[in-house]
Amino acid sequence: MYALIALGYTMVYGIVRLINFAHGDVFMVGAFLAFYAVEKFHLPLPAVFAIAAGGAAFLAVVIERVAYRPLRNAPKIAALITAIGVSLFLEYFTALHQVFGPNYYAFPRPFQVVSLEIGGITVTNIQGVILVVALASLGVLQYVVYRTKVGRGMRAVSHDAVTAGLMGVNVNGVISFTFGLGAALAGVGGVLYGIAYPQINTFMGVMPGLKAFTAAVLGGIGSIPGAFLGALIMGQSETMTTAYLSSTYRDGIAFVLLIAVLLWKPTGILGKARTEKV
Repeated sequence: MYALIALGYTMVYGIVRLINFAHGDVFMVGAFLAFYAVEKFHLPLPAVFAIAAGGAAFLAVVIERVAYRPLRNAPKIAALITAIGVSLFLEYFTALHQVFGPNYYAFPRPFQVVSLEIGGITVTNIQGVILVVALASLGVLQYVVYRTKVGRGMRAVSHDAVTAGLMGVNVNGVISFTFGLGAALAGVGGVLYGIAYPQINTFMGVMPGLKAFTAAVLGGIGSIPGAFLGALIMGQSETMTTAYLSSTYRDGIAFVLLIAVLLWKPTGILGKARTEKV
């Protein structure tokens, strides 16, 4: 789940050099859309994934168009403050009773939980679904980025937006598509979160969003395989910390890892230093 959120961070940063702090809240909106799709309309799981991904993508495209595009040539600090403001707006706006409300909601699981013990390790079908969906999403993303025309445009804009525009690439369209694609993955992550931890509220995206951002930096911000690798390391570190130390340290270990990587290799595990011609 961290990987699905981290991929959105790393793609947006790779294209426009922006840390979209509202991304965790887009993940939250995806979880709520899935909740209503299951609770109110009793839709099958594929339709739930489609609604959550589509709704999160639409929201992200609107946010990019309204909040970020007018500041694209402004100082980076302006866009950063705007991202924090959008995040707070989404959290408190959706907490209104007329929207999602401030309460916790029990997320209905769309299938029965089945456990299997292998060599003393308990594995559930929920964990299997999360793994399969995450790997499938990464495969689709890799295909889009490296095998499609819009993916070629994404790579071109990431390398040099001005030159890409001169070569006929629709830069604004590519950036909007990147926001939407990253948000769709976050929406899928929101569904998986609701299934795995069946309780959601409007502030649920804060900590997963911060940890996913940390995972993206850990793996190398701007690198898609790096975001996935960093997320796996992050999740494994949390689990091992809970098992062998204490659950109290679970949230802290994420940021200890971040500090260690920034001291050891500031570009992240798979990240590459950017060179600029003067």
